Amino acid sequence: MLSKFLNPKNDLAFKRIFGAERNKDILIHFLNDIFGRTTNPIEEVTFLKLSQDPEIAALRVSIVDVLCKDAEGNRFIVEMQINNEKGFEKRAQYYAAKAYTEQRGQGIEFADLKEITFLAITDFSLFPEKKEYLSHHVVLDKQTFERNLKDFSFSFLELPKFKKTKDQLTTMTEKWAYFFKKADTTDEKDLPLIVGMDTILQKAYDELNRFSWTVEERRAYDSVDMKQAADRAVLQAAELKGEAKKTIEIAKKLLAQKVAIQTIATATGLSEVDI
Repeated sequence: MLSKFLNPKNDLAFKRIFGAERNKDILIHFLNDIFGRTTNPIEEVTFLKLSQDPEIAALRVSIVDVLCKDAEGNRFIVEMQINNEKGFEKRAQYYAAKAYTEQRGQGIEFADLKEITFLAITDFSLFPEKKEYLSHHVVLDKQTFERNLKDFSFSFLELPKFKKTKDQLTTMTEKWAYFFKKADTTDEKDLPLIVGMDTILQKAYDELNRFSWTVEERRAYDSVDMKQAADRAVLQAAELKGEAKKTIEIAKKLLAQKVAIQTIATATGLSEVDI
């Protein structure tokens, strides 16, 4: 059965929910929930210029998905990352550094530079060794663990690690994780259980209502879907090619060591003819 809701991991849908002026309340709510800002919450954000209007961009051309600043000037980068691209954690640091240095272009002195917070929702396990689905990273003194350098922080919401069902959701962070992971397969009748009394989360689901999108918007959504699927296929093909190359190198080394061909075939999965 086709769900009423579209996929929030789709680049266009993500920007529609979190990068549109009319939905600033969703973004603010989301950031406060993820960062546990119960005291000193974010109350206002201003979107900073991207290379395309996030409401109408059909293809991914901007550097990041959402870039905004709060009332104090602190900047937030929010990124949805579908594909497990090599070096994504380095790209996260590059984006943060770029947002930091861009402040100087406004005549701001070094002492006046504001904090940069990078948040990524990933559809893959970025840190397989970590068990928690949400991790926060800051710069600490190695000996005292004091945080003297406070201007950079990185948070990652790794969706594959989130395992709770709709009946087990207790916190807003869990409900957001479930939203990203399961919205496009959610039955409308389960929404009261998932959303509860939270009107902002309800609004986020409403933005995914496929019947509220125009024909043109759905075409753009489908175009992004096809592009993301193509990107995944390219990455998977590259990974397979890389694995095949590694297997061949192992077989060559075993041959050089005079290991029996049958043994090499068993160890590598290659045929004896290929070996």
